[in-house]
Amino acid sequence: MAHRNPGETVFREFVIAVLLHNEAIADRLGLQVLDVTALMLLETRGALAVGAISEALGLPSASTTRLIDRLERAGYVRRVRGERDRRTVTVELVEDNMADYDAACRASRRHLEKLTAHYGPEQVPVLLDMFVRIAGAYRSATQDLREDGG
Repeated sequence: MAHRNPGETVFREFVIAVLLHNEAIADRLGLQVLDVTALMLLETRGALAVGAISEALGLPSASTTRLIDRLERAGYVRRVRGERDRRTVTVELVEDNMADYDAACRASRRHLEKLTAHYGPEQVPVLLDMFVRIAGAYRSATQDLREDGG
């Protein structure tokens, strides 16, 4: 294995911490890690069509249906049929049932709020830009892996 530069090592440690944290949230809630990812997606982007969830998570439609079924049984989401086209289904969070999820996320939110005190207002746009670019890089790499084994 090639020697990694210190920046890559630090970044990989960051990724490991995030993955393990999401697994801990899933364990706390009795969900799968991908279920928690879907909740985060809906929390961030708002209600989404089933196809949009499928695309964002890179899942076939049958797997997305099972994921939504699990979240619906747990009370976190509901399916909403389109008013004009009943075939259209949107998935939205059930805000009144998010207390367990919010409690599971409370520790990370608290720690991240403390972290922001270390950065000045002029640094925040650079950090946010970096995270946007990192997310884009990972989405591109994921697409490469799914398309051609890249």
